[in-house]
Amino acid sequence: MSAAPRTAEATDTTGLQRQAPFEGYSHQPRPLGEYGVLVATFATAFSVITAAARRRGRLPQEIGARDIVLLGVATHKLSRLLAKDKVTSVVRAPFTRHQGSGAAAEVEEEPRGRGPRYAIGELLVCPFCLAQWVAAAFVQGLLFAPRVTRVVAGMFSIVAVSDFLQVAYKAAENRMSADE
Repeated sequence: MSAAPRTAEATDTTGLQRQAPFEGYSHQPRPLGEYGVLVATFATAFSVITAAARRRGRLPQEIGARDIVLLGVATHKLSRLLAKDKVTSVVRAPFTRHQGSGAAAEVEEEPRGRGPRYAIGELLVCPFCLAQWVAAAFVQGLLFAPRVTRVVAGMFSIVAVSDFLQVAYKAAENRMSADE
């Protein structure tokens, strides 16, 4: 997904882009102030929850390789589900505009509105952008409720494997049809 605005709706509502050192960042208006709020929200929430885990002695020395793989696959699937799935469009709709069908069972959308609405819309249509938020939630879950987190992550990982197999099966079907 391109970082360039897709419509004229991306505006610099805070005026931050006209101030040094941000002046000249882009010829297109960008909601830099709103991005800053999203970054601060993420950093604050992650720091506060991690500090609480530390105070309670719940920080592990490391995250094991099995958990990294499990949570990584689950993060990939949940990020795509939140950003691209038809059914979850109800969550994105206040911040996005439907553009059409995307890849297998996915939709393409673009952010809409101005300021915070647009910045949140950009976050919600980008599975790469959502991945940090989803991964952070899984890691925090691992700290406070590891068994439940592993079950939930396992379910999303299973769905990711199933999705891969569905796409591979469809590709094999298409190849067989083309050969006939």
